[in-house]
Amino acid sequence: MATPLPTTTTIAGPDGKTRTNGNLKLNLVGLELKDYDGSPSTLCVGCGHNSISNQIVRVAYEMALKPHEVIKLSGIGCSSKSPAYFLNRSHGFNSLHGRMPSIATGACLANHTLRAIAVSGDGDTGSIGIGQFKHLVRRNVPMVYIIENNGVYGLTKGQFSPTADIGQVLKYAGTNEFRPIDLCMEALIVGCGFVARSFAGDAKQVRELLKAALSHRGTAVIDIISPCVTFNDHDESTKSYSYGRTHEEPLHEVTYIPAYQEITVDYEPGTAVDVEMHDGSHVRLKKLDTTYDPTDWLQAVQVLREAETTRQIITGLIHINPNQPTLPDLVNIADQEPLATMANEKLRPSRAQLAALMRGLA
Repeated sequence: MATPLPTTTTIAGPDGKTRTNGNLKLNLVGLELKDYDGSPSTLCVGCGHNSISNQIVRVAYEMALKPHEVIKLSGIGCSSKSPAYFLNRSHGFNSLHGRMPSIATGACLANHTLRAIAVSGDGDTGSIGIGQFKHLVRRNVPMVYIIENNGVYGLTKGQFSPTADIGQVLKYAGTNEFRPIDLCMEALIVGCGFVARSFAGDAKQVRELLKAALSHRGTAVIDIISPCVTFNDHDESTKSYSYGRTHEEPLHEVTYIPAYQEITVDYEPGTAVDVEMHDGSHVRLKKLDTTYDPTDWLQAVQVLREAETTRQIITGLIHINPNQPTLPDLVNIADQEPLATMANEKLRPSRAQLAALMRGLA
């Protein structure tokens, strides 16, 4: 982890400006914490997604990442708006719903020197994008893949997502009758070399997992439970959305989202805690013990299966295998100049070379 420089140090930052680390707390590349900020969030106050963005900012600063060497990627949904809220000096691509993995694969192959941070949601990853997600993981594309998991489609008014629990009740969607998809299990099954789960309210754990993920060479999947604060009002309240819609004559659709206190937790490894959500429901979190061996794939599968049976949310580093070759390794470009910076004469064969190639295929 990068530490602030001594107070007498003068350093030239990436922007060319010379700074002295007096009152400014500069990291090893000469940047302040605010240099890693993004645009102001437009998500609901108290949303766990905002907390995750804040932790990415903190981690990028502490690890002294160079923003211009980072690419942010996302699909569609509340979660996929998040990259706008951190690292505004980085490259970025906001793609289509469920299609982010293919864009990420292309970006990471075109310039394997970039550090990729992808943000997706439980719907973006577990529904329309699950096929692309699993192929990205099995190819071991070198990137951090963050799933902001709230069990609902918040951007489209609160339908069930593929990770919603059996029996979960939502105001507009009724009761969910289907088993949830465990995205950590899906990642494990296709051989992901880094699988972790956390809770947005456990800022310290989120930060440490992000640091570990950014240090991993291949695909690092972090499933972060991030409660939606919007769809938890009650029908009997005259201040509820349902009462208002029943008694209004709308000129156009305008929705007010009330502010909620962010839910935070702090508990010891090996222990479990019940966390009350804004609507009075509870989730049960269990932090993996320090004796747990994340290199044991079978143990990781068993832990997730037991957690599903007991309706617990296991948090921590579930599995890691740092020895798997990455996609750039497999296609022999890991040690070469990035394709994105190569001259055309290196990328395109001459007419004579192309003709010789075609003759060889005849």
